[in-house]
Amino acid sequence: MREEGVPPGPAGPLALSRAPLAAFAAMGLLWGTFAALVPDTKAMIGAGDGAYGTVLLCSAAGATMAMILAPRIAAVLGRHALPAGTAAMGAAFFLPGLAPDIWIFGVAMVLAGVTSGVVDVIMNARVSVIEAERGVHLMNLNHAAFSFAYAAGALATGAGRAAGLGPGTLLPAAALVAVALGVAAAEARGRVAPGRPAPPGSGRNWGAAPVLGGLVILIAFLAENATEVWSALHIERTLGGSPAEGSLGPALLGLTMGIGRLGGQAVAHRMAEVRLLKWAAAVSAAGALLAAVAATPGAAYLGFTVLGFGVSVVAPTAFAMVGRRAGAAGRARAISQAAVLGYLGFFVGPPVLGFLSEWQGLRAAFAIVALALLAVWPLVARLGRVPPAP
Repeated sequence: MREEGVPPGPAGPLALSRAPLAAFAAMGLLWGTFAALVPDTKAMIGAGDGAYGTVLLCSAAGATMAMILAPRIAAVLGRHALPAGTAAMGAAFFLPGLAPDIWIFGVAMVLAGVTSGVVDVIMNARVSVIEAERGVHLMNLNHAAFSFAYAAGALATGAGRAAGLGPGTLLPAAALVAVALGVAAAEARGRVAPGRPAPPGSGRNWGAAPVLGGLVILIAFLAENATEVWSALHIERTLGGSPAEGSLGPALLGLTMGIGRLGGQAVAHRMAEVRLLKWAAAVSAAGALLAAVAATPGAAYLGFTVLGFGVSVVAPTAFAMVGRRAGAAGRARAISQAAVLGYLGFFVGPPVLGFLSEWQGLRAAFAIVALALLAVWPLVARLGRVPPAP
């Protein structure tokens, strides 16, 4: 796995991943805070499920366009791409909690989506570069940082909501922390792409690995982020839970995903990736179904726990497989291509569940998530047969 000419070095996984870990943590904190505030921000701008879903779809569109440009941004900014992008993402999240109406909220979410899309490609590509240079598995560890930060943001937000604080206080506070983490993401040798942008047209061809891996990531992130964004509302509205109980839904999902990804960091050395992904998809589908049929908040918590453990390793393992199947020169582009497909699920998942909720309710929406997760099986079987690049 290690690329020629790069010594493995004595540093451990945490030291090797210090910079991307900060970026993953910043993104997790911001989106965890946002997810736990969904009931409040919906009420703040006076939006129904469908309208709120449309706003999130605008954020998805901005993120997708940004991901296409992310490799060129990384090439231009060099080692400054990750810290600058992370700080910009934090700054963007100052705005949604202060929006007076749905239109300004929509613009603010587009900015949040654009900056998140750029950072996501850059931080995943940076981890893939370190993995190739050092011959180690790091993707699950870094995605665990996202999940733990997501849980921390949701838990802190739940406590803040219980104390009477609103989006105008809680989102800017999380944004300040994310900007500080952007400073921590700086490193002396942090390039994720060649020192000059690729010539126009060089990224038009999509290989089998980015397409198959991107579809796996799409399904995983659809299940993950849709659950993160709508779980609080499911507990509060469908099951009659309190605001504190609602905030515990996304927090529990983030916590279990973090634990699952730490486990995946260890298992990745011992289990074939295709087998790991198939088992993970089956477990997460069972969790989504449990959440769909839950009669009490406690039963929903059990479903979110099972879902979190299962889905936790799907996206990072797929990103790692795509990165290893791309050569050094094409790694950032392959990660970008997989991310464009995959993060359609991350950003489109919440609005899709919003539309389904408007139509049939959140129970039906979570049942459809369970069905989608079963589609991972044939995709990973095909991905496992794609040979690594020379």
